[in-house]
Amino acid sequence: MLKRKCYPKPDYQEDEKVKKTAIIFLLLTFMTVGLWASGDQEAKSEKKGNTIFIITPSHDNPFFKTEAVAADDEAKKMGYATTVLSHDDDANLQDQQFDTAIAAGALAIIVDNAGADATIGPVRRAKEAGIPSFLIDREINETGLAVSQIVSNNYQGAVIGAEKFVELMGEEGKFVELVGKESDTNAGIRSKGYHEILDQYPALEMVARQSANWSQTEAYEKMESILQANPDIKGVICGNDTMAMGAMAALKAAGMGDVIVVGFDGSNDVRDSILAGDIKATVLQTCAYNARLAVQQADKYIETGSTGAPEKQLTDCVLIDSSNAKKLDNFVLEQ
Repeated sequence: MLKRKCYPKPDYQEDEKVKKTAIIFLLLTFMTVGLWASGDQEAKSEKKGNTIFIITPSHDNPFFKTEAVAADDEAKKMGYATTVLSHDDDANLQDQQFDTAIAAGALAIIVDNAGADATIGPVRRAKEAGIPSFLIDREINETGLAVSQIVSNNYQGAVIGAEKFVELMGEEGKFVELVGKESDTNAGIRSKGYHEILDQYPALEMVARQSANWSQTEAYEKMESILQANPDIKGVICGNDTMAMGAMAALKAAGMGDVIVVGFDGSNDVRDSILAGDIKATVLQTCAYNARLAVQQADKYIETGSTGAPEKQLTDCVLIDSSNAKKLDNFVLEQ
């Protein structure tokens, strides 16, 4: 009789041990990968948790408030913490705010500055501390310090505003110019753009040119004084909307509400005045867009060390009058 070979009985317990070991190995592998991914995410989150400082002039002016809100919203949307400050056009206060940002180790500073010369020092200090600055609305008088200077094309805007003013004036008559803050480069650029057009018309006579420092109250007071010496003016062209509102209020108080007034900025207040038939036109600066763009470029610079754009960047302005004022809201023109 043939002897049957005997094979060892399968060790099912051993198989179960192998299976368990394999499962544990796979679980550990997935956990490790997950931890790497989580660690990478936490590192990004920690980076994005640091602060971007946003510094502008007073939020009492709707233009500057819109800048600050737009920049703040954009930064938070990207996951950054923010500190929003106002320097009230006080260069010394702005100095302190830059020092605060530097001491806090800010990732970036978005600033609508308190003076083309006065801001050079703070931006340089921030750069030396490794903190990039991104300027909006107002330039400084030096290049190579800020990463970006994103400003409206004030000259182009002033030209189209002046062209509208000439049309409204019928190319003749006495007029007044209210100029912005002398230390602000925008004030000079806008005035120059205005006169590029106005000076071509000899029948247009400028009887007064005064600075009202971007202020509605000062514009009202200056206009009152100017009207005493020039009660026969036909138009007022202003360096910003806030001064245009002050001028219009003074004119209406003097019973001269039919005098032509043109502003610059594109505020909701002037929009409403245009729709009411008072102020005749303004020039829209896309300040909300510029502020968001500055934050986007700050984010790209933080991540890559470059914005991919030149330091100085101009965005074109748009004429606002009765034909399109209804489409304007918070410095954004609906298409």
